Amino acid sequence: MLGDSSVHEMIGGKMTAPLQSNPRQLLDESMQWLDRFYDPSYGYLHDVAGSNAMRHNTRSSSWYALGLLARNKNDDVLQAEKIIANLANAQFKDPSLQWYGDYQKYPEEPVVGSPNYKAVPYKTWDPNWRGFVGTTLILIYEEYSKLLSRKTKQILLDSVYLATKGDTYRVGGVDGDNLYPAYSNPIIMRAFMSAWVGRKMKDTNMTETGELEGHEIFNLFKKTRTLSEFNSPTYTGVSLYGLTLWSRYLPKESILRQAGPEMIGLTWKTFSEQWHFGMKNVAGPWDRGYGFDMQRYATMMGMWLWALNGRENSGMSEKPYLMSHANDYAFGPLIAELADYHRTLLPRGLLDKLKSPTKEHTYTAQAYYPPYDLATRNITTWVSEKMTIGAQSFVQTVVGGPTESKTQWSPAVVHWARDQVAFLSLYSTETALEVEVAANYLSLKYPLGNKTSIFSLVIGTFPDALTIASLDEIPGLEISTSGNVDPNYKWSFVGQQNAGGNLINDFEYWNCTFVMPATFEGVPTLVLDLKVI
Repeated sequence: MLGDSSVHEMIGGKMTAPLQSNPRQLLDESMQWLDRFYDPSYGYLHDVAGSNAMRHNTRSSSWYALGLLARNKNDDVLQAEKIIANLANAQFKDPSLQWYGDYQKYPEEPVVGSPNYKAVPYKTWDPNWRGFVGTTLILIYEEYSKLLSRKTKQILLDSVYLATKGDTYRVGGVDGDNLYPAYSNPIIMRAFMSAWVGRKMKDTNMTETGELEGHEIFNLFKKTRTLSEFNSPTYTGVSLYGLTLWSRYLPKESILRQAGPEMIGLTWKTFSEQWHFGMKNVAGPWDRGYGFDMQRYATMMGMWLWALNGRENSGMSEKPYLMSHANDYAFGPLIAELADYHRTLLPRGLLDKLKSPTKEHTYTAQAYYPPYDLATRNITTWVSEKMTIGAQSFVQTVVGGPTESKTQWSPAVVHWARDQVAFLSLYSTETALEVEVAANYLSLKYPLGNKTSIFSLVIGTFPDALTIASLDEIPGLEISTSGNVDPNYKWSFVGQQNAGGNLINDFEYWNCTFVMPATFEGVPTLVLDLKVI
């Protein structure tokens, strides 16, 4: 529970500890921004993502409600109660529907599943929102229930019970659902909800389901000591949020309570090996990202770093609402709420390492995401003062990683230090990749490829070189290519005005595509020798 930054505060008869300055700053500034979007006549936030003709949004409204209670000034509690009632009232309550117990995406939307508004997962309804909204309501109950009326508390408990029951409809591979123990962030939230709500509502089956799922998640994690949803600047942050709930709000006998701190510590250790303090950015590869430079798009990991180590050490802008994917800034109140407790779970010396100059090293890891991974992925990242090279070898059932998103999945990434962080990333076109990573060296092979294979490189733009026409003109980096590709690559630009194609997560880029010779036979291979100049 948050308190004043300088004195202890009484809330509902409970003495609260003062919030440390960095979480307090994150809470205050994110709430000041969110206040601009709040519509008291609706009891919802307007959609913070923009481009929405002033429609509202359910998920960010739940996060704002938590922030209102943490702040607790003027009519904040009244507005939070209004939001909670609205979210619960609009929940889907028909048990015959696949989206039973889920939360409406926005209050103006047509009836999901109606003839002209088909039920499309992750489009017209989002199965993960049961977890995002439900865990937020549980956090509200745990920390601020004494501020709420008896009626609101009952509404809240009924809502999370309904959401948890609805989430049991999700079975990976059934009805097109993709929730497996490897889908780290939503499965961690679901296990917590089952374990917490089951105990609260005295539903033994629900409790046991959460505990069993916790076992499955932890056992999978122990195989590689990494999250299956590997190195995501956004979703690693969500998983850490869920694991903090495991650690803080469940009893000691719970496997989730026992496993949470270990998973948090090891996940941060992995992140610290790939974090480049000078660039304020995480090195590749990553399973799911919404950009290439954490100084230009808002991330959950950036907010965790802000709350734990200060914004100046996080990559987050002083104006986060100007960053791409700024809608995730609405998650700030939740991270601020948990940051002081989360700090107690971190390995000794980790925070100092994260704000110290990066030393040259090579890091190796593994990740495994069944059923999409047909074998354990092998990851190597080389980190130096001016450059990072990270890539992973994999064999999968789909192109674009488990979520089949070519724009999020970045299996091989190079960064080099400039005033604006520069990047080169392999755009996914194959289900299998073999890599070698060493100092200034990256080798890429397609073991299942053929003469139709391509190597498509996404290269960032450069403020000091607005127009470039070849690899030789890339600022700050000398690139030599070899292998068995046709050396005559294709060069193009993709920009904001839809020149040449679509942006990747708002980032403009140069595209360099190598094809194979017409008579090619063998394993397609591209080798990059790289040198910062």
